[in-house]
Amino acid sequence: MSLRVRLLAAWERLTATAPRKAMPAGHRIGRWGEDLAVAHLRRKGYRILGRRVRPDRRDEIDIVARLDETLVFVEVKTRRAEDFGRPFEAVDRAKRHALSRAASRYLRRAGFPRLFYRFDLIEVVGAPGAQAEVRHIENAFPFDRHLMLGQ
Repeated sequence: MSLRVRLLAAWERLTATAPRKAMPAGHRIGRWGEDLAVAHLRRKGYRILGRRVRPDRRDEIDIVARLDETLVFVEVKTRRAEDFGRPFEAVDRAKRHALSRAASRYLRRAGFPRLFYRFDLIEVVGAPGAQAEVRHIENAFPFDRHLMLGQ
């Protein structure tokens, strides 16, 4: 089975969810930020493989993308302003561990494709209808060493 077929099959399994209820305002801002992040990644040549990917009931990966031979797990943090710090500061040790756990499960379900893997972070500062700033931090953090592949 080809890598592309395995990745698409994994994506279909991971995105089979029940219909969703009306979205709270804070979630709409987050979705708007994810939309800007996807547009930013596409402009840079990334191929989007999935959004809001849930490899298990507990964790979610905002965006899974591919650039050449690298599979990229992207966390998007959206804030209206930076009054209380940069958005990336919300990605603490516990969040990095959860993202590593989710990526590890995603890779297991995808059959451990022969690609490089990394975590990127995209900060979006602004609000719908206003000018937004998008910052892309590549290779923002490593896999949690307790969840390294092959262990």
